Amino acid sequence: MCMLLVQPVYGDLARISGTRRGPRDPGQPTIQKMSTPVTPLLTVDAVIIRDAQIVLIRRKNPPFAGSWALPGGFVDVGETVEAACAREAQEETSLQVQIKRLVGVYSDPERDPRGHTVSAAYICRVTGGELQAADDAAEASWHTLSDLPELAFDHGRIIKDTKALLKEAL
Repeated sequence: MCMLLVQPVYGDLARISGTRRGPRDPGQPTIQKMSTPVTPLLTVDAVIIRDAQIVLIRRKNPPFAGSWALPGGFVDVGETVEAACAREAQEETSLQVQIKRLVGVYSDPERDPRGHTVSAAYICRVTGGELQAADDAAEASWHTLSDLPELAFDHGRIIKDTKALLKEAL
């Protein structure tokens, strides 16, 4: 028996489970409908570092309005996480960045009060632009890695992991 999967297009997943001879359509594949699973939303965080400093934004909108955070946001359908990271960094900080390496994937169901999100966090290097808050950011500025304000979401953990990676690289 041959098993084929038809790619889902945001709706029911159709699975062709081989041929089954029966009274209706002998020799025709049987199609079974399966509901699309409910999954976490995919996000990205940009860890933009220069020397011993990091870019943080002050959030304009809830949750955590007024709090400091890493630049980041939701991945658009059809977009890679790397492209989303560069896009979100530019939208919120006016900086063009180059992705250098993955810090980690953060998936604690409680990391975002709006619901379950999974974030890919990347170390980024500035390649152009001037730091200026835009889009969802009320403010954007450089902060020393040794003296950070209280951070939104799990961004303190992401920065801690980044520091450990940078220490390993030396």
